[in-house]
Amino acid sequence: MTNPGELSTISVVMAAHNEARVIGGCLDALLADAAPGELDIVVVANGCTDDTARVAASRPGVRVIEVAQAGKSNALNVGDSAARGFPRIYLDADVVLSPGALREMAAVLSADGTPPLAVMPRRHMVTEGRSLAVRAYYAINTRLPIFADALFGRGAMGVSAAGRKRFDRFPEQIADDLFLDSQFSSEEKREVTAATSYVQAPRRTRDLVRTLARVRAGNTMLRASHSGIRASAPSSWLRDVVLPRPWLAPAAVAYVAVTVAAALRSRRHPRNAWGRDDSTR
Repeated sequence: MTNPGELSTISVVMAAHNEARVIGGCLDALLADAAPGELDIVVVANGCTDDTARVAASRPGVRVIEVAQAGKSNALNVGDSAARGFPRIYLDADVVLSPGALREMAAVLSADGTPPLAVMPRRHMVTEGRSLAVRAYYAINTRLPIFADALFGRGAMGVSAAGRKRFDRFPEQIADDLFLDSQFSSEEKREVTAATSYVQAPRRTRDLVRTLARVRAGNTMLRASHSGIRASAPSSWLRDVVLPRPWLAPAAVAYVAVTVAAALRSRRHPRNAWGRDDSTR
């Protein structure tokens, strides 16, 4: 790794749309133990009608770029152009990383020998205080084997300079994490178990359905326009999760119901809309 005193040791790109209520906590977690000049944080406030830009700019060393149009892919591309160095981390504004997580991820990407081209933190879904159906859904979801080597679903992804050369720009489709995941083989990715991303689960069942519908719509658009995108595994919940753990059968009922409802709703989801979960903001 670059010495902590040098600028741009770790670049963080964050696309933020109306995230004033949560972005402060995200940034504070990053800056809590950062050495001067260790982090190069770029927040792209896109289409915001709240105080996202002001809250982000109030944190020391955070650079804020404001763009008028809302759109995550464009915001990521703008932030990428402004970022100064590598390793580079793409981080959602509503995710909190564990202390030292950026440093742990950067160390793996910068290790001697043959380091991975992309890394992701361990995912911890925060489900306390959520509806029974939401907790049941994630009892199945968090055990799906697809997440063992997936960059998506964690709200945080990191690439080395060599990894970033795999693609030009993020595509217009909203599934940015699935797109990035598709650029690397399983052998080129690594989960950094010493780093954790705390991902807030939607609070109510209807919020979960809306969130999953957005994800499904984005994934469908991406698969229709790009080759090599990881395919879904519709029966994995049964084959890989419930059959080996029959005590999860009641949770599986909720999982299937939520999944079907999200699939139906996804057909009406507008192209390239944020469609995020506002219940946790």
